[in-house]
Formats: sequence, C-alpha cells, structure tokens
Amino acid sequence: MNSIRYNNPWSLLNNLQQELHNPARCQSNNSTATTSTTDWAPSVDINEDEKAFILLADIPGVNPDNIDISTDKGVLTIKGERKSVDITDHENYRRVERQSGNFYRQFSLPDSADGDNISAKSEHGVLTITIPKQEAAVSRRIEVKH
Repeated sequence: MNSIRYNNPWSLLNNLQQELHNPARCQSNNSTATTSTTDWAPSVDINEDEKAFILLADIPGVNPDNIDISTDKGVLTIKGERKSVDITDHENYRRVERQSGNFYRQFSLPDSADGDNISAKSEHGVLTITIPKQEAAVSRRIEVKH
C-alpha cells in the first residue's frame, strides 16, 4: 500500500475552494446567458473601518471607461476589459506575460453596507471602491395583543 504525504493538508481544500470560486468556470455555450466569462481576475484587498468598507483592486493598464461596477440583490459586481497588445504588429516582442481580456469579480455585500452610496475611482492602476456603512437596524420587541 502506497502512502501519500501532504506537507500542508489544507492546501487541497484551498485548491478546491479556488476552483469552485473561479469565475472562468461559469462559462456557458448559450450566447444569451447572463453569466460572464473571464480571462483574468484582478487581485483584491478589502479593508473595513468604522465608516466604510474599502475594496482595492489591482487593474493596471485598464481604462476606467472599460470598467463596469454594479450592485444587485446584495451583490457587488466588477467587470471590465484590459486591451491586449497585438503581437503581430510588434515583431520585436520577446515575451508576453501580462494578462489581458475580460475580467469579472463578484462580492456579497454585508447587511451593514449602504449599496445606494457606493463610489469608485481609478488611480495609478488601482481601483478603489468605497462602500459606506449604513445605520444598523435597531431590534425592537413587538407586543402580541390578545
């Protein structure tokens, strides 16, 4: 019997989770499908302070006009496109590593997010999305009449 040794047993779970959350798996042969395909996914950091959630996405080389940010039913969607270099016009290229094409990311908004007042800006290749927090709903006791 052969035994398999794993240095990090959690890496298998992490790999599975990455595969399940990979937007490229949401492809469809139906041209009218609402799911988007993606060629790459920008790296994202999410920070929270007492007033807002701040999402920072690395999108160097992406024109802000090619970015679409929307919210629907508590889900924030970021999609866009980074134009590719036409290699046939530039015969002097020795290496092409930068990813290009469509990107697509989705994030579930917490109940405390104010989806109506989200703002975004793109500066120096970083997309900053600010999601303000709204006042938390105060729970109250409801009297049952008899």
